[in-house]
Amino acid sequence: MLKIIVGMSTCGLSAGARDVYSEIEKLLAKGEFNAELSYTGCIGMCFREPLVEVREKDCRTIYGDMNPKAVSEILEKHVNGGKVVDDYLVYREDASGNKSGDESAFLSQQDRIVLRNCGVINPESIEEYEKQGGYSATKKALCEISPKEVVEVIKASGLRGRGGAGFPTGLKWSFAANYESDKKFVVCNADEGDPGAFMDRSVLEGDPHAVIEGMIICGKAIDATFGYIYCRAEYPLAIKRLEIAIDAARNKGYLGKNIFDSGFNFDIKIKRGAGAFVCGEETALFASIEGERGMPRIRPPFPAEKGLWQHPTNNNNVETFANVPWILMNGADAYRKYGTEKSPGTKVFALTGKVVKGGLVEVPMGTSIDELVFKIGGGIKDGGTFKAVQMGGPSGGCIPADQKSTPVDFENIPKTGAIMGSGGMVILDNSTCMVDIARFFLDFTQNESCGKCTFCRIGTKRMLEVLERITMGEGKPEDIEKLQYLAVQIKQASLCGLGQTAPNPVLTTMNYYGNEYEAHINESRCPAKSCSFLVTYNIDAEKCTGCTLCAKVCPVEAISGEVKKPHVIDHDKCVKCGKCISSCNFDAIYKD
Repeated sequence: MLKIIVGMSTCGLSAGARDVYSEIEKLLAKGEFNAELSYTGCIGMCFREPLVEVREKDCRTIYGDMNPKAVSEILEKHVNGGKVVDDYLVYREDASGNKSGDESAFLSQQDRIVLRNCGVINPESIEEYEKQGGYSATKKALCEISPKEVVEVIKASGLRGRGGAGFPTGLKWSFAANYESDKKFVVCNADEGDPGAFMDRSVLEGDPHAVIEGMIICGKAIDATFGYIYCRAEYPLAIKRLEIAIDAARNKGYLGKNIFDSGFNFDIKIKRGAGAFVCGEETALFASIEGERGMPRIRPPFPAEKGLWQHPTNNNNVETFANVPWILMNGADAYRKYGTEKSPGTKVFALTGKVVKGGLVEVPMGTSIDELVFKIGGGIKDGGTFKAVQMGGPSGGCIPADQKSTPVDFENIPKTGAIMGSGGMVILDNSTCMVDIARFFLDFTQNESCGKCTFCRIGTKRMLEVLERITMGEGKPEDIEKLQYLAVQIKQASLCGLGQTAPNPVLTTMNYYGNEYEAHINESRCPAKSCSFLVTYNIDAEKCTGCTLCAKVCPVEAISGEVKKPHVIDHDKCVKCGKCISSCNFDAIYKD
């Protein structure tokens, strides 16, 4: 029997997947089509959602940009007629491995380890996870090799933490394993807070059991008996599917007491975070789990010695844990075939911003920015010019277009002044003002500062005030030196990573785009024509046909003119909302 699978992750649901699923369900209920209906997580092609797959034997056919009307055509022509509907085809792989479709290159250029089951299995079915080899790695870790051997395999693989810092995972596990205690904990950091990042959310929505399994294996390796998944409450679907997965794992005996009759006990609880960005820092995260305000603690002692409730604790993020079962089953050498010598394996990235094909991709470490943005991401939207990529979220920085050949790994990205971060990549084009981008990210970190450190609490506020003045055309020549001075003080005096890295977006944009800061300060001009205080909206009288559409959409009645005659904009009234530009069909309105 054919199987029809609808992508029902957050990206799919927001694009209308629920209506698509309901329509298929209604049509199948009539008995005219012989097929089974199911759903899956995010396959990565967020830019083509909603997605519907028709799976038959060893052949996969994925259709994109689905709607209830298109679904009826797919069922009639493909499910009943056996013919592929080319109008909606995005990807097809036949039994021989031949690939076709508009987006075949998008998927074929990736190597999927973390995302191996995302978009493939029903994330709410433990049986489907088991069919993919799920929990075999758990059995191996508990029944076939010693905890020390588990640690050595992870060490040998070279797996580094995918949360941003890139610390060797096996080494981190060995620290916690070496401390004696009556209690130890495993913590999964799913508090994904970077703007533009959705890697962890998609893994939890698409393959929650891989993360659970990685935590169990870590528990065995360090002799911990309990784990917490700290997931932000803004991820309701991820939490729902985690709850279903944890209950199913308990019912199957993969969680609880005496797992696989090995004598090992391990269980997991979900802790909902309230959206505090600082709780991405592990000691602040521990404080939140303990019921305290999320604020970082002084180290040492480090979490491996005294973490959660002062007991030895190992903390890794979602993507790190999702790698573990694959490594244990396939071996360290197999993992090292991907990536570079010092940054082995693959990395999941969220491509967002001005890129054509926004979504999730997983590629070997060392893949260049150029390959990610242009070969896989399809280049810049609307024929724009690539200007920069912002990596590492608020803690990262902007890498300019002339460095697009930079390999994305833990060695080369920091040389640019940015950081790897958890994997968010915001693509920027020439319409982006780099001063305003720095202001945006500093505004974020300033709001998210827990307030414990004076330099982070007050210093970021002073930097933000300077940036706001500059974007308003009120900057002073000494502001550049003032920003640099504050940045150094904040980096050196802050307790945790949030404060230590908060100035990075400012420092990188000043380094690579100093001319834009100078234009704002010395000329009261925004080169990107983005800062509303520094631009005016005008109408080209030769292009304007007097259609009156711009006047109708203007919320403040700043546009006037007679029908079929050129219109004008009253600059005193204009609020620079941009509705006139987006509504004009003749490109008659421009910024100056």
